[in-house]
Amino acid sequence: MNAKENLLRVIRHDSPEWVPDGMESVIQLSPPGVLGLARRRGSSGPDCWGVMWEYENQQVDTYPAHDGWTIRNLADWREEIQVPDIDAEDWSVLPRGWTPTDEAIRPVEIDRDEHLVCGIVEEGLFERACLLLGMENALAAFLTEPEAMDELIGCIADYHVKLIVRFHEAAGLDMVWYGDDWGGQERLLVSPDTWRRLIKPHTRRVYDCMKERGLIINQHSCGRIEEVFADMVEMGADMWNFCQPCNNLAGLKKQFGDLITFCGGIDSQFVLDRPGVSTDEVRAEVRRRIDELAEGGGYIAGPSHGVPYDPEIIGAMKDEIACYGRRFYAQ
Repeated sequence: MNAKENLLRVIRHDSPEWVPDGMESVIQLSPPGVLGLARRRGSSGPDCWGVMWEYENQQVDTYPAHDGWTIRNLADWREEIQVPDIDAEDWSVLPRGWTPTDEAIRPVEIDRDEHLVCGIVEEGLFERACLLLGMENALAAFLTEPEAMDELIGCIADYHVKLIVRFHEAAGLDMVWYGDDWGGQERLLVSPDTWRRLIKPHTRRVYDCMKERGLIINQHSCGRIEEVFADMVEMGADMWNFCQPCNNLAGLKKQFGDLITFCGGIDSQFVLDRPGVSTDEVRAEVRRRIDELAEGGGYIAGPSHGVPYDPEIIGAMKDEIACYGRRFYAQ
């Protein structure tokens, strides 16, 4: 069994032979365009929707610029944004990674026997609304102007549906890494009722687009999202990354473990990136998460977030995943 076959067995909860270390055998592709059709910029400047980004420190990546949003008056949002032209880009060669500067590859050259192809679609409906309006303005508008927000989010969803269709036509995707951060450290960034009223219906349309094409839905959402986790599963998410320990991961596995695959979980905040952490503590954390999440398949091991780590710490993590993760299903 090669790594691709094992990963598919993990996702399908179908007797995998080992716990994967991250997305083994997956080639990740980004949409084309120097401004990024569905991802953050790799440098300072405007993205494809006109939102300004800054880049001061390679350790922390790009981030939205202060006062760099596009919509100044929600009532006039149709006049204040320009939806990116998906068909204006060259889809024959795509970045293999997360930014326009990453190595480009022709999808037709990928060995499909060895690799799954995953399309990266960042900045989902909630995130893009916050980028277009500014975070504080968007959070207020969710409460004070829900009808206008519903229309704006519907427009963003229409764009994502069209993008995924075009992406799949160009690359023959197996999976979509679909990013939309809904949670903070302690709770959702909007109430569950608001999420269900405004975010969920349009996210379902995006999910339906992927399901109609047989694509694996790999939903990314940082933060504590337990309050809407059942909704995410019900809509059809196949995977969740990075699953973070601010959620009750063991409890979610018990309740939904045969329906969704958990990716991540190895505590970045209080273990991997904690000053003074030992390699023995890292190895214990790896074993704990595998024990909690890998039974019956449905677990891909890795950090609970992507931040710079001490190479020795990451080396210990990867070695323990390789050793314990290989033994786990043989026990």
